[in-house]
Amino acid sequence: DTRGAPIATLFAINGTQANVLSRDNVNNAGRSTGPVDFANPALRVNGINILDLPGQAGCSSVDGMSPYDQVLWASPGAKYGCAWDTGRAAVIQQPVRNTSLLSRLAFKLGEHQVSAEAVLGRSESAKSFSANQITSGSDTLNTNPFRNLRYPSTGASYDAVFNTLVASFPALEVNRGLPMAFRWRCMVCGPREITTETDTARFLLGVDGPVPFLKGWDYKAGVSQATSESSSQVGSGYHYWVPFAKLINDGVLNPFSLTQTPQAIAALDAISARGVTLYGGKFTMQQTDVSMSGPVFNMPGGQAMAAVGVDVRTEKYKFDGDQRPNANTLEALIFNVPFDNALATAGTLKRDIKAVYGELLLPVVKGLEVTLAARSDEYTGFGRSNNPKASLRWTPNDQILVRAAASTGFRVPTFKQMFDPFTVSQYVGADFTDPAKCPTRVVSATPGCESIRPDILFGGKASLEPEEAKMKSVGVVFAPNADFSGNIDYWDINRKGSIQSFGLTTLAANYLLFPQNFIRNANGDLIGVDTRWVNAGEVVTKGLEVGARFAFNASGARWTVGGDLSYLLDKKSRLIASAPFGASEVGRFTRAGDLGVRWKHTLSLGYVRGDWSATLNHIYRGGYYDAVLPGVANGSVKPANWQAKVEPYQVFNMSVGYTGIKNLKLLAGIKNLFNEDPPFSVTYDTNTGAGSSWEPRVADPRGRSYSLRAEYQFF
Repeated sequence: DTRGAPIATLFAINGTQANVLSRDNVNNAGRSTGPVDFANPALRVNGINILDLPGQAGCSSVDGMSPYDQVLWASPGAKYGCAWDTGRAAVIQQPVRNTSLLSRLAFKLGEHQVSAEAVLGRSESAKSFSANQITSGSDTLNTNPFRNLRYPSTGASYDAVFNTLVASFPALEVNRGLPMAFRWRCMVCGPREITTETDTARFLLGVDGPVPFLKGWDYKAGVSQATSESSSQVGSGYHYWVPFAKLINDGVLNPFSLTQTPQAIAALDAISARGVTLYGGKFTMQQTDVSMSGPVFNMPGGQAMAAVGVDVRTEKYKFDGDQRPNANTLEALIFNVPFDNALATAGTLKRDIKAVYGELLLPVVKGLEVTLAARSDEYTGFGRSNNPKASLRWTPNDQILVRAAASTGFRVPTFKQMFDPFTVSQYVGADFTDPAKCPTRVVSATPGCESIRPDILFGGKASLEPEEAKMKSVGVVFAPNADFSGNIDYWDINRKGSIQSFGLTTLAANYLLFPQNFIRNANGDLIGVDTRWVNAGEVVTKGLEVGARFAFNASGARWTVGGDLSYLLDKKSRLIASAPFGASEVGRFTRAGDLGVRWKHTLSLGYVRGDWSATLNHIYRGGYYDAVLPGVANGSVKPANWQAKVEPYQVFNMSVGYTGIKNLKLLAGIKNLFNEDPPFSVTYDTNTGAGSSWEPRVADPRGRSYSLRAEYQFF
């Protein structure tokens, strides 16, 4: 669903400057409605690519491009657009290099042991993704370098493009000489690249031993500090914004051609932002914890045991943003760089966490144990949260174990979710309408259904509350002998106030639930949409976990067979607490969170004989009903090869180990033994980060891969 193609697509865009597709004759400014369709006088079209007009080469004449499917995406006014396959630019596996060092020292002081530990690490990664997409702006702010970005009449391709346009839309002849507003995928700019270097460190000093004057009691105490510090630099694909806009406005860069002049390429290289440090940050956690455990009194089933502890932590977070001296000037702006100086924190953010906890193990009678536990946490800015837990363990005989547990939990928002600076940017996606005035949300000539470009609000929200959850489970383990065991467990999780950020599409589709997120002016016109984090709704998930293990001897070897099955009984959610629960999400595509696949299992077969060992695994993820694209949902189209349900995904993995050489262990593995492709899905790249055609929460598209591990013990 994109019209940002390597050969630019023409748009009629609101703005202070008229353009070839539209002109406000009163103010000589641009407007958002394009010309009348020559094949349907009742329709105005926008987003026109000359390749898709009658008599032209067609969108598919350019590698990676195809006709925009206006029926499938329910955008009739986009019938003459071209699309580009964004999925082909997705880098499935980014290169990462990790280096780590672990050292530990421990020594005795009488009955006590003192230990010191240091862990150091460095991670270097290089992220690469699609070339930048450039869209002519209608922003009224003079600070936007793309405000009134237009290809001029002096450009090398202007006459050819305009003549092709007028051949199909003769009424546009009066606009000859006006500049062209467009959307363009700048392939000559190169793929966008960002490199990141992260240094981590953790230092721990601990001591443990018996508690003086408390017979049978032991203690553990520790002081630690952990840090993570990162810095990211710009690679290829990014350019300084102001001179970039000038190259287009002057006609040096040609968005209607796959090739550029040597002068244009040289000019583009001269304004590259390669090497600029985008941002950096540091997270620090300092922690002190002390715990004690030991017997307290006797019960019919044995001795009751208790544990108590204190945990005190300080967390600090600082995001540097763009540290260049001229970072806040127009000249320093780099087009479309993610997370620029606007996200820098105002100094170092800090919060303190204090917690106390206790646990009591009660052997009620022989074979029956009850455990009662509680933890109380106090977070700066959130107050106190008390969370109890109760569990039961019953062994009526040596072959059967019954277990059950119930507890509550919480999660506070991250620093970024709360304190990311407030930012505003204009919407530049596909056609969007005011959901209050145009319930169908389809761009048309109907009053209120005009395409608009509201401001989109991003950033943190200091008023966020912690998420809360209730969990319970009950299960049975059966082990008739040493060679066989099986288990079945039921679990139920109820999560409330989950911290989510809804995209524009979700907010528009649920306008009646989120009217406060739509910002209007005095005339009632939609001018902005708040997409910041919210505590939203409730999610209920229930399922079964089933497992079994069996071992036997055969053909001079020890064999093991096992499997774990997860069966999802129920998953449902609601966006806000006052709304009713939606339909079951089991076996159905959803954009947020985990996908509710009904059936998942992992089966394994193990073999050990002498110095050799081998393992074969089978991983299975059941099918589910796929996402439904807009044109299919409204009944406009049903593709010939349409499948409502995604096929199951299953792969086999195999490994072989050898320990026949003294002090040496070798392990060789093959992942995805039969090189299975993921099942087709119409998943688009919104939220998931995938291209299209596969679902990353279920399947791995990388195919067969190999691993080799060698471990040598020197002493």
